[in-house]
Parts: sequence; structure tokens; C-alpha cells
Amino acid sequence: MASPLKLGVLLSGGGTTLENLIAEIKGGTLDATVSVVVSSSPKAFGLVRAAKHDIPSRTIRLADYPDNGAFSEAISHVLRDNGVELVILAGFLKLYTIPDDYRGRVMNIHPALIPKFCGKGFYGHHVHEAVLAAGEKESGCTVHYCDNEYDHGPIILQRTVPVLDDDTPDTLAKRVFAEERKAYPEAIRRFIAEKK
Repeated sequence: MASPLKLGVLLSGGGTTLENLIAEIKGGTLDATVSVVVSSSPKAFGLVRAAKHDIPSRTIRLADYPDNGAFSEAISHVLRDNGVELVILAGFLKLYTIPDDYRGRVMNIHPALIPKFCGKGFYGHHVHEAVLAAGEKESGCTVHYCDNEYDHGPIILQRTVPVLDDDTPDTLAKRVFAEERKAYPEAIRRFIAEKK
């Protein structure tokens, strides 16, 4: 029997996606393990969540490196040291430049239907505000493989939600996140199935 897929989770904030993946793993619906958590901020609550589950974590700040290349290489070094097979971007607000050995092995989830409302500056509430301002009737989330551009690369799957007339960024965010909780584990399961 194959051993669980080793995940490396990159985050910058609360770590709700990390918590969701841990719940899926503990519930037996995701054959994986979180080997390491890397945060771009020492204040990220995701680090507290990692500690609670005894997951090793590291803070790697862009400000401590001369450029994005050195910052990204520091992250890659930690991922390799922990045997990470698939990198999960979970609200990671910096650009991670993907080295050759991790091409096709970095996933991101975006709270909109790519190619709409994505790219630099489109994260969190900024996305939901833009969707509402544009009068969209539908939104959702997209899981995709990353390349070295923000919110770009082959799409793995999308899940949709209706945009309601009385939606606020908060109510829309809540509905989209409910779909994210299903979409990300499903995308990882697909990766595992393809690997077999």
C-alpha cells in the first residue's frame, strides 16, 4: 500500500484551509499528511493551528531576502527537507517562484471562477467585492496547478455558487468557502489517483 501523500502547506493568514485539510485527513477521506507548514508572516494564525496538530512549521519572510528568487529558494529548501510531494497554497499572499523539481506539483485555490477576478491584488474580500460590483450572477472557486504568475496555470476543477441579490462580500465569501472546503481535498485526491 502506498504511503500517504506528503503535503507542504504555504499560508499567510488564518489557516482555515489547513484546518480543513487536517480534518479531511483525520476523517480518513484524504490519504495524505501535512509534513510542514511555511508561513510568510510570523503573526499568521495558521502557525498556531499547525502547532496544535504538532505539524512542523517555519516562517520565511520576503523582507529577510534580497529578492523573490532567494525567498522562493528558501521555501523550496524547507519543502525538500521535509519530503514534500505536493505544495498547497492556502492563502499565501506572496509569489512563490516554482523550481523545476516542483513544476506540476504546486496547487492553489482561488475564491472566484478563473479567468475572472484573478491576478495580483485579487485575494480575499477584494475578490468578492469585485464580483458584486460587476453584477455577476455566479461565482465560486477554482483549484489550479500553479505556474510563476498569480492565479495562472492549468485548472483542475471549479465549483460554482449563485450570487444572490442581497449578498455582501461576507455572505458571498461564506458560500464560496463552503465550496472551497470540498474542492481542495477533491483536487488533491485527483492528484493522488493520477500518481498511482
